Amino acid sequence: QVHLVESGGGLVQPGDSLRLSCVAGRGTSGIYVLGWFRQAPGKEREFVAAIDWYTDATKYADSVKGRFIISRDDDARAGYLQMSSLKPEDTAIYSCAAKPFWRNLLDPNDYPYWGQGTQVTVSL
Repeated sequence: QVHLVESGGGLVQPGDSLRLSCVAGRGTSGIYVLGWFRQAPGKEREFVAAIDWYTDATKYADSVKGRFIISRDDDARAGYLQMSSLKPEDTAIYSCAAKPFWRNLLDPNDYPYWGQGTQVTVSL
């Protein structure tokens, strides 16, 4: 079973950068797609980005395209979300998730494996 642990959240100012990490503690077997989602207070969980573990194909939400970069390192058994030019509206709990197929990427209900989440706050 896939076990994911996020880290790297924190409090930053608008315009700053932050890198989130998602480590697969029990190995990457079973991970074909690694996705990042976020949930702000009072809002539904929304898709941020996804990467195909084997082809490096990527997909981004329009709201983060050009500012965020998703990547993965098989040797480190980790995925990353490099966030730049952060805005207050990026404030949310960010969670990584994994699934076995490159489809329905935007639907959080289609991801069977989740990390616990890490808080990102963008504020002056």
